[in-house]
Amino acid sequence: MAAPHRVVVLALAGLLPFELGIPHRIFGRAADAAGAPLYEILTCGLAPGPVRTDADFAVHVEHGPELLATADTVVVPAAYELGPVYEEGRLTEELAAALAHIRPGTRLVSICTGGYVLAAAGYLDGRPATTHWFHAEHFQRLFPAVRVDPAVLYTDDGSVLTSAGVAAGIDLCLHIVRKDHGAAVANDVARRTVVPPHRDGGQAQFVERPVPQPQLASTAAARAWVLGRLHEPLRLADLARQESMSVRTFTRRFREEAGTSPGEWITGQRVERARRLLEQTDLAMEQVAREAGFGTAQSLRKHVQAALGVSPTAYRRTFRAAGGNDGPGAAAG
Repeated sequence: MAAPHRVVVLALAGLLPFELGIPHRIFGRAADAAGAPLYEILTCGLAPGPVRTDADFAVHVEHGPELLATADTVVVPAAYELGPVYEEGRLTEELAAALAHIRPGTRLVSICTGGYVLAAAGYLDGRPATTHWFHAEHFQRLFPAVRVDPAVLYTDDGSVLTSAGVAAGIDLCLHIVRKDHGAAVANDVARRTVVPPHRDGGQAQFVERPVPQPQLASTAAARAWVLGRLHEPLRLADLARQESMSVRTFTRRFREEAGTSPGEWITGQRVERARRLLEQTDLAMEQVAREAGFGTAQSLRKHVQAALGVSPTAYRRTFRAAGGNDGPGAAAG
C-alpha cells in the first residue's frame, strides 16, 4: 500500500493560528473507502521550537526546515512578520536556506499572504496567483512578473496554487483534495468540517462595500429553484420571476451576492453535476450531458474541458479508477 501523500506546513513568525490549522483539518479528514488517511500532515519552522503567532500564544514546532525535503506538497500560510519579504519582495537568508530544501516537482501552496513567500522565491514568476484582496495591489507592485488576479478565491497553475485571504485557504485545500481524489472524497471532508464543498464566485464579493439594506430580497430562492432544474433549459427571466424582480435588478443583485453572473453560476453548477455523474455512474456521455443540462456530448466536452482542463472521458478515467484514490502524486506534477 502506498504511503500517504506528505503535506508539510511551513510555520513562520507572526502566523495566523486559524490558517495554520486549515491544512491539518482539511487534508487530515481525507480518507479512502477503507478509512485509511490519504495525507500525512506535518509542520516545520525555520528552526524547531516556539513560533510566535498573531495571538497571545506561541506554537511549539517539533521539526526544522529539513523536513521540507521530504514533502510532496508544501503549504505556506500567512504570517504578519515577513519583514523584507513583504516590504521589499526579498527573502531573508534564513528563509531562502529553508526553501532550498524543497525538491524540484514538489507541489507548492500558499494561503493568503503566504503567497509573498512563494513570489519572493521566484516560484510565481509568469504564473497566475492571488492573495487577500486588501494586499493585492501591493502584491502586484512588489512582484510585477506575477499575474495577480484579485477577484478569485484561489488559483491553480498545476504544481503551484495560491489562495485569497484566510478562509479561502479552506476552498483551496478542498479543491486540492477534489483534484487528487475526486468530488466524493472532497464532499465528505466538507461535510465533516461543516463547510460548503465549493463556494460560488470570487473574493470580489467580500471587498468592503456598503451593507445592503436588510429589507432587500436575496436571490437564494432562485438559486435553489435552479438546482432542481439543471437538466432543463433555464431563462434569466424565469430566475428573476422566482424573486419577483425585473431581469435587470435580479442580475445586479445576483452578481452582488454570488460574485458572478447567473449564466456563469449555472454553468458552474452544471459542471459540478457532470463531475458527480462521471465519478459515480457509468452513464454514456450523451446521457451525462442531458442530466447535467448541457444537452449534447459536444457541449459537455467543451464546458468540462474549459473548467477542469481535461475531457470528460479523461476525468472519468482518473476518478473512477480504484474508487478515485490512486494517490495525488501525479497531480502534484
